[in-house]
Amino acid sequence: MNRLFRFNQLWQLTSALFREIIREPGVLFWGILFPILMSLGLGLAFTKKADTVRKIAVINEQPEQNSSSDTTALPYFLNTRCEKNLTAEKGDWRWKHVIKDEKLGNSVFLFYPLKWDDAMKLLKRGTINVLLINRANTVEYHFDPMNPDAELTYLKLSNLIGIGELLPVKSNSEIKPLTVTGTRYIDFLVPGLITMGVMMSCMWGISYGIIEKRSKKLLRRLVATPMKKSHFLIALITVRITMNFIESLVLLLFALITFKISIQGDLSALILMFLAGNIAFAGIAVFVSSHTSNTEVGNGLINFVVFPMMILSGIFFSYQNFPDWSLHVISNLPLTIMTDGMRSIFNEGAGYNEVARPVMILLATGALFFSAGLKIFKWH
Repeated sequence: MNRLFRFNQLWQLTSALFREIIREPGVLFWGILFPILMSLGLGLAFTKKADTVRKIAVINEQPEQNSSSDTTALPYFLNTRCEKNLTAEKGDWRWKHVIKDEKLGNSVFLFYPLKWDDAMKLLKRGTINVLLINRANTVEYHFDPMNPDAELTYLKLSNLIGIGELLPVKSNSEIKPLTVTGTRYIDFLVPGLITMGVMMSCMWGISYGIIEKRSKKLLRRLVATPMKKSHFLIALITVRITMNFIESLVLLLFALITFKISIQGDLSALILMFLAGNIAFAGIAVFVSSHTSNTEVGNGLINFVVFPMMILSGIFFSYQNFPDWSLHVISNLPLTIMTDGMRSIFNEGAGYNEVARPVMILLATGALFFSAGLKIFKWH
């Protein structure tokens, strides 16, 4: 009898705690529905498509002579088997060749007629990964040999040209590994890791910290003090930005020493871009944490902000791999704006003129979200 009574106690306690959880709509949404939505979105984004698109830059002269070249001339190795895009604007593909394969899927090669400098910019941004130099009887392949995707593109393309699929007779070819600063994958990755660290630090360090303090009734005690909400939040942001600066500096020094990366642009512009990104994500963090006191709901809100941008914003790979219809949305995400700006300074030698617009957008984003969060902020 006593054992039965204890079992009934355990059952009643379990039922009460379970009802407490399911009565909170936010917990149900972030714990059940949000993972389903995430799997749906990522599944659509990463589901293997029938066509694998490979983008190649075609340069019709030697790099040092690119100032007087005609980039619109049809390269001699792209014969009539290629489909020509007559309406393409500068920077868009002009020739396309499709290799059909029912088992492995079709491979689509898009050829971009570009000058050397323009091609190098697209290479550093991850839009293309192989450059072809078109000469009288020679095809030169320029790519980073440490990039597996670039190597695969080269193997497929050189095999086609060599056996006469794109060229009726076998041509001379030459591989010239790229040694230009900023073209390696590590040069692409480090700025992204810095910006991702800023986002994660602000969202978890500020947002979750505020929500946890509110859930433990610690913020309630501050109401009686002669302290303004804005002072409290600005102090949190100041501490977090200082920590972000130290953490990013350590990562940057490690990359400079270990991988010999370099900052080609203006260092002061880089610091300004870094501060603008911190302000943007600090403002978003304050807004996200301004009202809820439930840590599970807060965890879901933070993940709702963090995970889509971490995947979509081109931290580990170029967001140009996503469908064209989504690029406009992706390119305007705060993390994408900050990452593109940082990479342009690191790898393309950008200065104040190039980063003025993204800096203003990030500052406006931070100010807008901070003001909204301050307006609806509650202590308990």
